[in-house]
Amino acid sequence: MEKKKKGVRHLTARRWSMFVTAAIFLLAWQGAVLAFRLPSFILPTPLQVAERFLHALSDGSLLRHTTATLTEVLSGLLAGILFAAILGYFLSRSAFLENVLQPFLVASQAVPTVAIAPLLVIWFGPGIFSKILICALIVFFPVLVNTVVGMRAVPENLRDLMRSMRAGRWQTLRLLELPAALPVLLGGLRIGATLSVIGAVVGELVGANRGLGFLINVGRGQYDTALVFVGVFTLVILALSLYGIVLLLEKHLLRWQEK
Repeated sequence: MEKKKKGVRHLTARRWSMFVTAAIFLLAWQGAVLAFRLPSFILPTPLQVAERFLHALSDGSLLRHTTATLTEVLSGLLAGILFAAILGYFLSRSAFLENVLQPFLVASQAVPTVAIAPLLVIWFGPGIFSKILICALIVFFPVLVNTVVGMRAVPENLRDLMRSMRAGRWQTLRLLELPAALPVLLGGLRIGATLSVIGAVVGELVGANRGLGFLINVGRGQYDTALVFVGVFTLVILALSLYGIVLLLEKHLLRWQEK
């Protein structure tokens, strides 16, 4: 009971701290605009951004572009996680395969995704597939590394126990390896959830006719800085929402640790 009360107090304090931080940020923003007398195309006030947000929401443009970006993010995140988890499992089980693929995997991370995004858009067109591919590529490596680390962190004596009980490869994966590696895997998923948003926006900024990256490009071209802020804040909300969903998933899947 006492632990539950402490948890409630901690949650309340956290909410208040977030509210205070947001209030300080908005006041500092408004103060900077007034102190330096900045025009709206340089730095709009929070009220102007809020009005532009409501206008974009009422005419349907914000919802349309957010839906497009969210579709790219979720598709790319799913594809990247699936491929990284499968490859990571085989790399964790085979030293030979790791030695063969490791130089290529490391070299792929030496090239920033923003540098190869124009090539992917040229090769696969400005449609949704190139954005999904960019998302998957940017998510792939952190999830892969966490998968390998998580699988190798499983105690070997537990593997021996499973073998002594004549457990098959699938049973060992489902009953031992996956639950034991899940905390590390979910850590990689947290990183991937936020990086997937970056991947989608990079692709949209390079070439697209819809999405929040496209909306930001439109605002920049028209010197509608308030619209740029609307797109940026929507991306922040999107990334925080995905991160929060992963935290809830982690709390649900790892509740056995509390016991």
